[in-house]
Amino acid sequence: MSTTTTDSPKQSPDFRERLRELPPSAKLVAKVLESDAPLTQGELAEESLLPDRTVRYALNRLEEADLVSSRHSFRDARKQVYLLDD
Repeated sequence: MSTTTTDSPKQSPDFRERLRELPPSAKLVAKVLESDAPLTQGELAEESLLPDRTVRYALNRLEEADLVSSRHSFRDARKQVYLLDD
């Protein structure tokens, strides 16, 4: 029996609509976080192949849209890690 779940944030119509309004860099960062979260800003830059500055901009836009949240890294408390909001 096959079931489809919609409890993933990326499948929510509201999530998709808010993401649609954002620049391509924010969409790419969200896609990377969708598969590999939580990640630091540096890890996001490495995975997305975007410059650090562009990743910072994308994260700011995603946070303003309430699509991403951050917390301190357990591996290094000086760094923030980012993940998609539920």
